[in-house]
Amino acid sequence: MPTLKIVVIGGGAAGFFGAITAAETFPDAEITLLEKSKAVLNKVRVSGGGRCNVTHSCFDNRKLVKNYPRGETFLRPLLKQFDATSTVNWFESRGVRLKTEADGRMFPVTDSSETIISCLLQEAARLKIRIRTSCGVKTITRANDQWQIETLTDETLLADRILVAVGGYPQAVSYGWIPGVDEPVNETLVPPVPSLFTFNTPDNPLLTLAGVAVPDAVIRISGTKQEQRGPVLITHWGFSGPAVLRLSAWAARDLAEVQYRHEIRINWLGALNENQVREQMQAFRQQHPKKQVATQSLFGLPARLWSALATEAGISPTERWSDLPAKAQNRLINLLTNNTYAVSGKSTFKEEFVTCGGIPTDAVKPETLESRTQAGLFFAGEVLNVDGITGGFNFQNAWTTGYVVGKNIGL
Repeated sequence: MPTLKIVVIGGGAAGFFGAITAAETFPDAEITLLEKSKAVLNKVRVSGGGRCNVTHSCFDNRKLVKNYPRGETFLRPLLKQFDATSTVNWFESRGVRLKTEADGRMFPVTDSSETIISCLLQEAARLKIRIRTSCGVKTITRANDQWQIETLTDETLLADRILVAVGGYPQAVSYGWIPGVDEPVNETLVPPVPSLFTFNTPDNPLLTLAGVAVPDAVIRISGTKQEQRGPVLITHWGFSGPAVLRLSAWAARDLAEVQYRHEIRINWLGALNENQVREQMQAFRQQHPKKQVATQSLFGLPARLWSALATEAGISPTERWSDLPAKAQNRLINLLTNNTYAVSGKSTFKEEFVTCGGIPTDAVKPETLESRTQAGLFFAGEVLNVDGITGGFNFQNAWTTGYVVGKNIGL
């Protein structure tokens, strides 16, 4: 019986995990991994500030899937095969211990993504997986019951099974080489748009406070029900932080439609509403009438932000609470709980860009992730229309889908 030839296209987390799992499950197969760039696992290398946010300590799969703006229903049964607990066990059984941080993100105890990269490369070497870098794919065609892969260097490779794990592309045209994805794009592709990005607010008077963070704020997109609560960071160009990134993920398509020109409202005090703020402010005013408004931060807000909002409300630096006009107090309350900022553009969050869109999940068989129309063609990772919020969820999608394909690609 001829040796089964498996080619994995894409040297990222999903590609490596699919190749390793396939090699362990089908030890007689010949497995080759192709990577277009000069180095493999680039996104693993830069993720989490170079520490690699491997997964998230959400070990209840019903809760875990709630962190995927696209792909919740699709991932739910797949996690029964390989979930966050499986990820921790897999790496620890290979000598890589993980730790959990306060927000649930999990990193190697070494705080270095090179630990994860070394582990994956060692497993690939042990299993004799052939890795070829600077080897992009131009076309894939079917001939004589085999796949024929033409590379960008005009080399032709043959494969019985193919795993496409190339991640997300920013432009729809970039998917055209994948069998079944026609150009111009048709129903076989969900048009890609960015996810996980920060908001540019060039007219924002708070830009001089770059680096100031509020641990518990509510940010919403005006005119919609889209809102998130959590840390917000003021940057040189606008707003970032976990709440902003989550909001960008859940509203990715809505924001693309308006070309990232929209309005956001921020309650810098999180759970407190206007009436609660007014009551607490009045109580403080009665107890400390002689204190200056702008220099005495309330509600645990960073002093620089409090002072800036007081100035924006028209309160002078020396104005005391006893002399504060009602109109100025109302303006301050509004700025604290419902301030409006005009967004005109977005910025990539570090190197951790994510694509919303790709191969539709209903185009693959849910048990194996094999194409419904192209026998022997499998998909894993972000190339599918699955994306998570920041916090290790996108890597978990890569490990899970890579594992499922690896277990089934040789059958």
